[in-house]
Amino acid sequence: MVSKSTTTSANKKRNIISLVILLTIVLIVNYIGSFVFKRFDLTTEKRYTLATTTKTMLSKIDDEVYLKVYLQGNFNPSFTRLKNEVKEMLDEFRAYSNNQIQYEFITPGEGMTKDEATAFQRQLYDKGLVPEQVIENKSDKKLETLIWPGAIVSYKGKETVWQIFKRQVGVPPEECINNSVQELEYSLSNALRKLNLNKKQEITFIEGHGELDTLEQYDLMRSFSEYYEVNRTPILGKLGSFKDAAAIVIAQPDSTFSEKDQFVIDQYIMNGGKVLWMIDPVDVNRDSLQMRGFSIGLNKPLGIEEMLYKYGVRLNQVLVQDLQCASIPINVGFKAGQPNYKFFPWVYNPLMLPDNNHPIVKNLDLIRLNYCSTLDTIASAREIKKTILLKSSKYTRTQPTPARIYLGSVQYKPNEKQYKNSYQTVACLLEGAFSSFVEYRIPSRLLADSNFKYMDKGKPTKMIVVACGDIGKNEISKSTNQIFPLGYDKYNKQTFANKTFLLNCMNYLLDDEGLLQLRSREVKLRLLDRKKIVNQRSKWQMINVAMPLFLIFMVASIQFWLRRKRFGV
Repeated sequence: MVSKSTTTSANKKRNIISLVILLTIVLIVNYIGSFVFKRFDLTTEKRYTLATTTKTMLSKIDDEVYLKVYLQGNFNPSFTRLKNEVKEMLDEFRAYSNNQIQYEFITPGEGMTKDEATAFQRQLYDKGLVPEQVIENKSDKKLETLIWPGAIVSYKGKETVWQIFKRQVGVPPEECINNSVQELEYSLSNALRKLNLNKKQEITFIEGHGELDTLEQYDLMRSFSEYYEVNRTPILGKLGSFKDAAAIVIAQPDSTFSEKDQFVIDQYIMNGGKVLWMIDPVDVNRDSLQMRGFSIGLNKPLGIEEMLYKYGVRLNQVLVQDLQCASIPINVGFKAGQPNYKFFPWVYNPLMLPDNNHPIVKNLDLIRLNYCSTLDTIASAREIKKTILLKSSKYTRTQPTPARIYLGSVQYKPNEKQYKNSYQTVACLLEGAFSSFVEYRIPSRLLADSNFKYMDKGKPTKMIVVACGDIGKNEISKSTNQIFPLGYDKYNKQTFANKTFLLNCMNYLLDDEGLLQLRSREVKLRLLDRKKIVNQRSKWQMINVAMPLFLIFMVASIQFWLRRKRFGV
């Protein structure tokens, strides 16, 4: 018979051996882990799995990237969640960059006087960070907090801004947080990409046909210059006018393109060139409208209509009227000798909210257009892939030319029954191998000339057509010559997403690595039912408090019963 002391000694020895084996396994696994890097993503949407393009970019970082993240402080649960997601994303980036990504979270204004904090916040704003006013409705009071949900990213002496949170008009805060989480990888990769660009691709803004000038496109050109080399070049009928350009921009021309210029653009596209078209098919005299209170919208032939038709879209010479629109100030009289301005909805300034998941427009805020027209896709261009990017709202109608525009119409309530031409297409992406506009039009004597180079079937490429020239035009103060940001409404003090849309357009046209595809990722938002929270608050509080205590009591009781049964004590 084995003694009790012998059994105890054997058990003790077995436990020690098990502990030694466990520690040995842990040490071996950690040693192997120091050489082999592997992370496991158990989330259903693979939110922590970086895209291949992101990993490639991170592996090429050869110096420290330092981020000052101004997302620290006492936040509500939604922004706390965003902060945690940002930290996890930064840790993931650091792991794949061989620890080249370093960061710190900072509370803006902490330890500063009021004046110092104000000056510091002004510096953040001047650098490009946009603050967010968070309003929380407590049971007895309303709390307002100003936060700076962004970061300053530094790399090799250069700085850029990473705007982490992006507010969307009409979208609940929880969904805005979720959309911001979805775009964390894209927005951070985009910031790093701007800092890490060595040789920039070239973008050429075409001149010579009354296009928007440098001041009118200052903010767009400045924004493009963060990614690309930007210049302005007249065509002048020369085939080599923009041979080095990766893309060309044709922004609101007001005069006809010559046949030579049409041929130059056509052959540029045939050779794989990309084009961003911002075209007004209808001419509206804004000065006449402002001074006299009315104007006439007339057809504006530009000579490129047949080109675009051949490529896959038709510009329609109509004006869009949309009940989802911006407001404009109108003088309704004089008060104490001063003009009395009031704001009225102006149906010729539609606000368009993209509703598809294409990476160019996914999660974008409202985009403001002025006196825009519509376009149709052409079924005969079967080999061209067509993607609708912008559409008007459900309550839309189109006004054919000549279109009488009268400011006084704002005093009359619009009849919604007349706005039945819903969801009019305003912007379209075309992708594929385009057929030449001048196909079958070249004289035989030129075709017989061996020195004449001509392509009637192009290389695969992309172009984007927007039936609105104003989409890329920033406003300029007539009194101070101040240039406002693109998309900024100086009357309503609101910035629309025009610049982001056009940046996404150009990034998509020129991004061979597919960076914009990151914007298509989805992170499921598992929100709590607010109605149930209010109605069943006591119930769930009781469950959360009492249930753990009950389970602990039950486990202790069962354990006590088993011990008593086994040992008799």
